[in-house]
Amino acid sequence: MADLATESPRTAVDPANWTCPAPLRDQPVVVMGHGGGGALSAELVQQVFAPAYGNPTLAALTDSAVLHLGGARLAFSTDSYVVRPLFFPGGSVGDLAVNGTVNDLAMSGARPAYLSTAFILEEGVELAVVERVARAVGAAAEAAGVTVATGDTKVVESGHGDGVYVTTAGVGLVPDGVDIRPQRARPGDVVLVSGPIGLHGVAVMSVREGLEFGVEIASDTAPLADLVAAMLAVTPDLHVLRDPTRGGLGASLNEIARASGTGVRLVERAIPVPDEVANACGFLGLDPLYVANEGRLVAFVPPEHAEAVLAAMRAHQQGAGAARVGECVADHPGMVVVATGLGGTRVLDLPLGEQLPRIC
Repeated sequence: MADLATESPRTAVDPANWTCPAPLRDQPVVVMGHGGGGALSAELVQQVFAPAYGNPTLAALTDSAVLHLGGARLAFSTDSYVVRPLFFPGGSVGDLAVNGTVNDLAMSGARPAYLSTAFILEEGVELAVVERVARAVGAAAEAAGVTVATGDTKVVESGHGDGVYVTTAGVGLVPDGVDIRPQRARPGDVVLVSGPIGLHGVAVMSVREGLEFGVEIASDTAPLADLVAAMLAVTPDLHVLRDPTRGGLGASLNEIARASGTGVRLVERAIPVPDEVANACGFLGLDPLYVANEGRLVAFVPPEHAEAVLAAMRAHQQGAGAARVGECVADHPGMVVVATGLGGTRVLDLPLGEQLPRIC
C-alpha cells in the first residue's frame, strides 16, 4: 500500500477526527453517536421517538413501513442526508438521497415509484453547487426508474448549516405474497451479501481527510430494486433484506438478530472485503464490518432457495460479487459471532456510535 497518507492542502490530517468518541450512556444532550446507526441511535428511537408516536406500524422499526391502503400494500420510507463532503468518488449527496430511499423501499420487496425531496440550503452556498446536487438527484432518479413528484426548499442563516442537506421520502408497491421483515429470520437461513463491503465509507473518509491509498476508492452507491426483483423472481419467500448503511454489516446483522431472537454466525474469510478497504481500515484502525455501504444488501434466505438466489444475484450487475457469508442459528439468540481465519470466534456487537460520522 503506497502513499498511505498525505496532508490535504486545505486541512491538516487530524487522527482524532477519524472516529466518533464513545459518549457516556446517560449523556443528557445529543452527541454525534446518536446519528451513527448503533446502540445510541437505537436508544434515541426507543426512548424518545417511539414513545412519543406510539403506534404499531412504527413499532416494527423496519427500513420502510408497509401500509395497507385501498387494497394495496404500500411501502413508505423517509431519510435525511447530511454527508460531508457533498461530492466524493463514485457519487454525491444527491445520489445518496435517491438511492438510499429507493433501497429502503426495496428492502421491503417493494417496487419504488415516487420520491419527494426537501433541500435545506445554507445562506452563501454557491448556486452552482445546488444545481449540481439537483442534477445528481434527477439523474439518479432516472436511473432508478422513479419520479421526483414533489419537494420543498428552505434556507438557513450562514453558519447554521453545512451547505446542502437533503431529505427524501418515497413510496412503492409491495407485490402479493411478499413478506420481508427482520422478525422472519429463523435458524437455518443462509446469509448472503450482494458484493464487496466498506467502499462507501472509505471513499467518503478519504476525501474528507485528504488521504490517499495508492488507488482511488469509489463509493458503491447504487439502486437495488432491480436486484431485489431478480431475487424475488426466484422465490417470493425471502425472509429478510437489509441495506447495511450506517453502522455497516455489523450493525444490520445485530438489528436482525435482536428483532428475530435468533443468532447469526459469520465466516470471516467468506466476507468480501476488498483489499483496498482492508488496507485502509487496517491503517486507520477501523473494522470494515462497521463501515457504511450505499449499494449493498444482506439477505436471509431459506436454505432450499439459497443457491438459486445467489446465482440470480451474481447474474445481476449489482450482485456480481455476491457471496454466502454465514447462517442464522439457534445458538446465542440475539447475538452475532464471527468464525475467524485463525479458528477462533469473536462477538460482533452492535457499535455504540459510528466509526465514520456524517457519511450518509
